[in-house]
Amino acid sequence: MIIHNFINDYSEGCHPSILEALTKSNLEQQAGYGNDSYTQSTTETIRKKTGNPSVDIHLVTGGTLANLLVLGAILKPFESVIAADTGHINTHEAGAIEATGHKVESVPTRDGKLRISDIEPVLVKFPEFHTVKPRVVYISNSTEIGTIYTKQELAQLSNFCKANKLLLFLDGARLAMALTAHDNDVSLADISSLTDVFYIGGTKVGALLGEAIVIANEGLKKDFKYHMKQRGALMAKGRTLGIQFDQLLKDDLIFQLAQHANAMAIKISQAINDLGYTFLAQSSTNQVFPILPNSLIHQLQERYGFLIWKQVDDKHAAIRLITSWATPEEKVDQFIIDLRRFSKD
Repeated sequence: MIIHNFINDYSEGCHPSILEALTKSNLEQQAGYGNDSYTQSTTETIRKKTGNPSVDIHLVTGGTLANLLVLGAILKPFESVIAADTGHINTHEAGAIEATGHKVESVPTRDGKLRISDIEPVLVKFPEFHTVKPRVVYISNSTEIGTIYTKQELAQLSNFCKANKLLLFLDGARLAMALTAHDNDVSLADISSLTDVFYIGGTKVGALLGEAIVIANEGLKKDFKYHMKQRGALMAKGRTLGIQFDQLLKDDLIFQLAQHANAMAIKISQAINDLGYTFLAQSSTNQVFPILPNSLIHQLQERYGFLIWKQVDDKHAAIRLITSWATPEEKVDQFIIDLRRFSKD
């Protein structure tokens, strides 16, 4: 019998206040295609929080669609995007970016983060005009293995991209978790000033669905809605996204929910560390990647849902445990009890 699933952070529906807001507004007549009052309110709130009144905001239903739209819109047919080998566009999107005719040039990284030393070799192309031309650097914050970028790291990437005529695109599916991590020193304003385009994820932080694409680079704004319409992303009932983000951003609810998810993951990490187990990566967000004996993993699988991320050797594997905005602390406590009990067997 499965007590609780730690497979992902979107198994639950949405925060109750969002359901309440959707219900209350249900019979209101609102303009379509993102021209409703809730989407307009969300736009103004994000502009205030980024400290940038000129950013463009577009609400779409999911992260893969956000990545597809952004990269499809800003890349020329012969241009490529550089990503970590663990990057979502490289591993979990069924070739969505390649389907638009653009190559993903992936590089191995030790912690899911890209650094200048990872990008530089990809820029050395020979012969010229015979290989794809790198144009976008794609990063995730938090990364697909739970790590986060420091302000210094982000600034270094930003400066490097500008010097090499590259665009910096930040996948923020779990941005709220990154910004509320205990060791984070990056703000929304920093991200807005250091990247060309990024998005704020809602799907994994209490929304039914939705991501907010934020375009800071003036040159990337024109005609973006044409790309949205062509790919089925410009919703007639855009209010359904606007209402959710308006609610999430009100009183910083999105960050409160992210803090809870992080806190539950840290509690699990501390218990694992106390038992002497190691980790695939040191995460301060809501994803935990402990390396455990296969025998222990099999015992835990009888009571909990999670992914086996990577086989480390014949006797050990790294698993992925994810906590969410709605993870009950008592379920975390029970997992820790069972972890300790099975570790003694």
